[in-house]
Amino acid sequence: MGRARAAVKAGGDLRRLHSLPNYHGFYVALWCGLPALLVALVWLTAQPAIVTEAAISAMPAQRVASLDESRLSLLLSEARQAAERADLSQIADPAVQAAAATYRSWNAMARLGAIGAAVALAVLGIGFAYSRINVEARSRNRVERIVLGILFACSTLAILTTVGIVLSLVFESLRFFAQVPITEFLFGLQWSPQMALRADQVGSSGAFGAIPVIAGTLLITFIAMVVAVPTGLMIAVYLSDYATSRVRSIFKPLVEILAGIPTVVYGFFAALTIGPIFRQAGDAIGLNVASESALAAGLIMGVMIIPFVSSLSDDVMNAVPQSLRDGSFALGATKSETIKQVVFPAALPGIVGAVLLAISRAIGETMIVVMAAGLAANLTANPLQAVTTVTVQIVTLLVGDQEFDSPKTLAAFALGLLLFVVTLCLNVIALNVVRRYREKYD
Repeated sequence: MGRARAAVKAGGDLRRLHSLPNYHGFYVALWCGLPALLVALVWLTAQPAIVTEAAISAMPAQRVASLDESRLSLLLSEARQAAERADLSQIADPAVQAAAATYRSWNAMARLGAIGAAVALAVLGIGFAYSRINVEARSRNRVERIVLGILFACSTLAILTTVGIVLSLVFESLRFFAQVPITEFLFGLQWSPQMALRADQVGSSGAFGAIPVIAGTLLITFIAMVVAVPTGLMIAVYLSDYATSRVRSIFKPLVEILAGIPTVVYGFFAALTIGPIFRQAGDAIGLNVASESALAAGLIMGVMIIPFVSSLSDDVMNAVPQSLRDGSFALGATKSETIKQVVFPAALPGIVGAVLLAISRAIGETMIVVMAAGLAANLTANPLQAVTTVTVQIVTLLVGDQEFDSPKTLAAFALGLLLFVVTLCLNVIALNVVRRYREKYD
């Protein structure tokens, strides 16, 4: 409609238009879609709270007053499930029946109201934008401003999401540290977040020393990096400087297939194949190897993250200008010397980024550790023993229906904050290394 009206206003001579007809069409389309979309999103966000309040008000006031927050939540959950039934008369509890009927009626009204409001706004937006199209209309400028606003909103959303994640971790961690001293968490040598049943048990209120969990995370990550970084870099060197284009086109996709294999498959392979092999080999030479060991988990995790190092490093090494290589060859350097003295320094920022990405991937891995390394929080540097990691403990603490009011569940947020700080420190160190080396290279 916008394109057609612009052509009509121009009398068939599109050169008279300030903006191309496509921009007039985009202008009408944006006024049609954006207001309706915003209203629909706002309503869908507010609808659950409004419908829930209506359901609570439909229940007997004395019944609601006698329930605590958890029991009221359970009653509302039963009402939501009952609202999906065809016949509400079969519900025995009158409160649930009344709330279910309210849920059903209000959801129906809300759906019709949202659809009606969106359609009405879309029609009004079309009419407003359509009426503003003429030869002098600066639709291109308006469309670009609207698109710029959308891009800014998306960027702001990403920043606010990051800030929200950090603040949620910080606030919940402060609740945890109000019950458990931060010194005990950071320097304690025993991790047993399960609340004890008897006073004579070790840590009758739970043991929350994170050192064993941190040590297990670092041990498995170190083993994975020992496997992934040298192997990935050597693959990248071969593919970027030694392999022919035909070999590269075949081998690079084959290596990158490793990144597409589900982690649960790696976990099965580690638990059913690699773990028993290590145990049998240890028995043959007299070593005590646990059925679930850090070595098996770290080895398989290293294989999994090889593509993160090899593919990214290969890309940045290929991005090094050929003129640098040619200059090195002209000075009499061999290919290996050129790689060490020219290509690696020029590609160092990308290589460091690839290694950091691999480290973050290794630290955040959960499934392989659960299946191959176990859940035991052992404080050991022996890779043949079972250990656990921060992410595994976070998952363990938050499995099932939990209330976030005990040190056991709040410990997951403290572990998450610790993981965030460690990753942030790694990034700062890497940026300093890259900056220093860049200055030396320049």
